[in-house]
Amino acid sequence: MTVTKKSKPYNLLLSYNLHSTVNFPTRIRNNSITAIGNIFIDKVKYENYSIHPLVNGLPDHNAQIITINNIITDKYINKTQSIRKFNKFSVSQFAVNLSYENWDNVFIEEDVNTVFNNFLDTYLRIFNSWFLLQKTYSTHNNNHTVHIITNIRYT
Repeated sequence: MTVTKKSKPYNLLLSYNLHSTVNFPTRIRNNSITAIGNIFIDKVKYENYSIHPLVNGLPDHNAQIITINNIITDKYINKTQSIRKFNKFSVSQFAVNLSYENWDNVFIEEDVNTVFNNFLDTYLRIFNSWFLLQKTYSTHNNNHTVHIITNIRYT
């Protein structure tokens, strides 16, 4: 079995358990109909859904509307964030390190892409050494999200 260009993205989405939901034509043109628009969802997590075409006034393409019923959200969400802390000392040391850097690898090149990549590599090496990524963990109340979902559900 040969892998087509179309099957590669579908297989990638399936590897994340995302399945196509549109089973009707979304583009009607002359004597041809195709399904070029699609919505992908985790059908295991959201098994109670319906999808319908929406005539949007475009001459050759209809939109899709998906309704997911019985969405259950956790009241509290554990969230991991990566942050960088900036202070006067780290900013001044970052500037000093940039000024002491030997930029020869940037200026000796003639190709603009190589010049940019060399500059960016050097800059990011110094930036990442002075402004380390730190993971933070927090628990957020999800009432705001539930409120948004409820409003979307009933509009």
